[in-house]
Amino acid sequence: MPTRATLVLAALLLTARCATAPPPPGPPAQAAPTSGCQAATRLEPGTHRLGHAGLERRFLLSVPDGDGPHPVILDLHGLNSTASRQTAYSRLAEEGSRRGYIVATPQAADGRMGWTLPHTGGPDDAAFLAALLDHLRRNLCVDPGREFAAGMSYGAAMSAALICALDGRLAAVAAVAGLNIVRPCERAVPTTIVAFHGTADRIVPYRGGHPLPDATGDLRALADLVVLDPVRRTAGRPASAAPAAPRAPSPARYGCASGPRARPASPCASTRSKGAVTPGPAASSCPGSGRRPATWTPPA
Repeated sequence: MPTRATLVLAALLLTARCATAPPPPGPPAQAAPTSGCQAATRLEPGTHRLGHAGLERRFLLSVPDGDGPHPVILDLHGLNSTASRQTAYSRLAEEGSRRGYIVATPQAADGRMGWTLPHTGGPDDAAFLAALLDHLRRNLCVDPGREFAAGMSYGAAMSAALICALDGRLAAVAAVAGLNIVRPCERAVPTTIVAFHGTADRIVPYRGGHPLPDATGDLRALADLVVLDPVRRTAGRPASAAPAAPRAPSPARYGCASGPRARPASPCASTRSKGAVTPGPAASSCPGSGRRPATWTPPA
């Protein structure tokens, strides 16, 4: 049985070898009013299936009370995990719906250990997640200006990669223990990010460098082929796909002239089971960007 560390490393090596530089994203699309507000029958909470690109995909759905329009959160699981486990770890389905959020927790494609980051080989998960958001708009009363993504570990990498892959569609992203897995892209639409990452992480190091610092033997040799940016340097740039060698920070790429703001997690987050974190009010944002402010924490 492969260990979590081995799976993470294998995925990092795969993205490093398969990724190509993505084209710069265009301006954010103007969202049309959601048709789901007039739908005679709306989606119910529970397990759902959605056909996309010839595959049957699954997602768990939590729906709040009230007519809406409601904001939406995509909650993305980590490598070799499942939608059900992610729901238990993050508790976003429970807490989000209680506070007025639609929470969709999708599952990676059958036979896959995790998400296909943009511009790597496998099912086009960015397109699937965009189709899922469209599906929710058609069948629920959604606020199109408040669509968010969150994720744990490799799910954090995927959620960050969606900033560029969805061309600015997301208002904000929350990444837990995986922001620095992905490579930055050029000229991204300014997007609010709140990132949580343990400074003592022994799988994806907070300070960057080679992952799995405790590995030995063949695993150590493989880990030495991967170099990750420090989390705070990655936070100065938006995300596309694969790990990149360290380079000078470029906060302007984020749309923030003054760069990101970092705050300790303790005043704004509560730790839950197995290291999952419930986001609080603090976020790294882009003051004066001209974009509608994005609020991650649901109103009490």
